[in-house]
Amino acid sequence: MDVVVVGLPGSGKSAIGRRLAARHGASFVDLDLAIERTAGVAIPAIFAAEGETGFRARERAAIAALGPADRSPGIVRVIAPGGGAIVDPRNRWQLYRDRRPIWLDVRSEVLAQRLRRSPTIRPLVGSADPHHVVRELAAGRRRFYAAATRLNAVAEMRTVVDAADEAARVAASAGTVLLRADTSIGSIVLGTSIAAGEVDAALRELGARRAVIVSEPGAWEAVGRALADAVGQLGLTVESVLLPSGEAAKSLAVVETAARQLLRLRVERGEPIVAVGGGALTDVAGFLAATFLRGIPVIHVPTTLVGQIDAAIGGKTAVDLPEGKNLVGAFHQPAATVIDVDLLGTLPQRARRGALGEAVKIAALGDERLFTLLEADGPAIATGDPSAAESGAIAELVERAAWAKVEVVLADERESGARIALNLGHSLAHALEAAAGYTGLIHGEAVAYGLRAACRIGVERGATPPERAARVERLLDTLDLGSSPLDVPIEAVLAALEADKKHRDGHLRWVFPTETGHTVDNAVPDELVRRVAEQVLSGRASAIAEVGR
Repeated sequence: MDVVVVGLPGSGKSAIGRRLAARHGASFVDLDLAIERTAGVAIPAIFAAEGETGFRARERAAIAALGPADRSPGIVRVIAPGGGAIVDPRNRWQLYRDRRPIWLDVRSEVLAQRLRRSPTIRPLVGSADPHHVVRELAAGRRRFYAAATRLNAVAEMRTVVDAADEAARVAASAGTVLLRADTSIGSIVLGTSIAAGEVDAALRELGARRAVIVSEPGAWEAVGRALADAVGQLGLTVESVLLPSGEAAKSLAVVETAARQLLRLRVERGEPIVAVGGGALTDVAGFLAATFLRGIPVIHVPTTLVGQIDAAIGGKTAVDLPEGKNLVGAFHQPAATVIDVDLLGTLPQRARRGALGEAVKIAALGDERLFTLLEADGPAIATGDPSAAESGAIAELVERAAWAKVEVVLADERESGARIALNLGHSLAHALEAAAGYTGLIHGEAVAYGLRAACRIGVERGATPPERAARVERLLDTLDLGSSPLDVPIEAVLAALEADKKHRDGHLRWVFPTETGHTVDNAVPDELVRRVAEQVLSGRASAIAEVGR
């Protein structure tokens, strides 16, 4: 097997890795040295000539050159990548899957002392205060390192090597964790084939005596039943409560029925439920958890792409009223969110494609790497092309979009300010869903129409650069989203807009994309909204779509 030793600069990756490899007669690969051999110059010279971007490109190539993981018994190869290699999701995809990643965790003050004494020049540290730099690097990278097995590396060298040896010998779990974060909005873990083990761990962390799974028929058959069996085999009793499918679950009547089922199961305050399903299911299960016995914990296991990148994250729970979407709800953060990208394997193509409307929204808010990813791999992801999963494109999409939302929510949990950015495209989207009676149009598809409208209105209001709007619309064209005519009465759409919850002081707050972020406008003329809405509903292209072609 391959062992991958990760950690911050100065944590001892090369020293520990070499000794571990020597102990087993295994080969040792220092990726920084491999990069220097290929480049013919030292890493500081690469940074000086090509910048960090150039170095990271070389780093990714060196990781790809490792080839497939060695699955032979015993330790065959020990790999020590640079401290920042695992920041790139594709690098982590290559390094962590089918290998044993071990994290050498060292306190920042100890690392600072080591770096001050070290003769090795580290470009990201340079002449800056090592303690300050290390603390910043640690904060930014912890979620990537924490996906590996953690070792306290502040000890005598032999002791650390012994601990690494023992960690490598522990039987590997079935899946691969790619990201693990403990945040103020709950723990978040992302990986492949991790659902059962991580749900079991989250339940035990909460002291649960059983797993109470809340799901809906489609998700239950595709994922829930197998998850329940797997959790049961790990030793917990499993109960289940099934809600209606899709938006039909998001009503107060359904919540009442589900709450009475929880009562019959004698669910107690503090006893968590496990929400297994798509965005509508996690919305209503979250609201059920927020209100039952005045609040019980919930663990989200999103089973759809839109759930994994958006709906299950952030603690906004709600049900619908006939007058509009998500008008009755509460903020209730999950204790844990378990994102297993393998659960997307049985997702229908329409659900995959529609979810990309939410991903385009995040890209339009200023995530350039996500934008580029969608332009390159979006069509393959939308059609379920196996190459999109095998290459790590889906895992990267989920991680980038989901973490972008996490960061926004951490900064503004209850939507008092910056979180309104996440409503880009949603004013018209929610109105379309309500006007259509929550049938015939899935959420991500509605968001795509809303994004087109926001871009076009934003251009006319002078908020959105035409080139930016054109790029968004071209991407939506490429993904075949929001371009077909919709048979929805315009008057019903405008009436639903009037009930939109984003009103303040009697005015609807529209979110528009800018070149690198967003802006909010609460003075958009009704005539402009009507004209653009009619244009979008008719499927007519906008002149801005030709900009920059």
